[in-house]
Amino acid sequence: MSASPELPEIVARAFDVSRRAGYVSFCRNETGRLLAMLASTRDGVMAEFGTGCGVGTAWLRSGVRGEKATIVTAELNPKLARAAAEIFQDDPQVEVLAADWSTLHTLGPFSLLFLDSGQSSGGFGDDVSVDAIADLVEDGGIVVLDDFVPCESWPPVYGGRVDTLREQWLTDERFTAVEVMVAADASTIIATKR
Repeated sequence: MSASPELPEIVARAFDVSRRAGYVSFCRNETGRLLAMLASTRDGVMAEFGTGCGVGTAWLRSGVRGEKATIVTAELNPKLARAAAEIFQDDPQVEVLAADWSTLHTLGPFSLLFLDSGQSSGGFGDDVSVDAIADLVEDGGIVVLDDFVPCESWPPVYGGRVDTLREQWLTDERFTAVEVMVAADASTIIATKR
């Protein structure tokens, strides 16, 4: 088995800031590499709802090519928002807001939107339903929903109940969506707005 690829410098900085802040809930490297790849295909404004200490934002930033793309991210916890802002303080292409994610509604539509499904880390839950998010993404834009627990059944089940969030995203006619396993214990939904 070969060694993992080196972390991009901006991601390594984000991990350092996260450790110093004592924050242990962040984007996995497997998901991060996927985010970097997707960000490399985007222009316009990308967004992340729920910055934490900026690891997901750093992965997005590591993939940005050129100056046509920007990233805006919102974190409700002011301490975490300050920690994340430290990472990007000299980067005009990234803006970290100490605010509820709903404040980003006025800054869209987004070419890429990254959110936490809430399954494994207490994320946004119903707030990331297709109906709540669809108008925030431009046509052809991508939504990445992180932190699903893989499921082999249909309809999908989580916690002994039908996983209606996953079911909505995988069947909504406004999006073409796929669930991708990023690790044995984690999957991500990638949805492109039609």
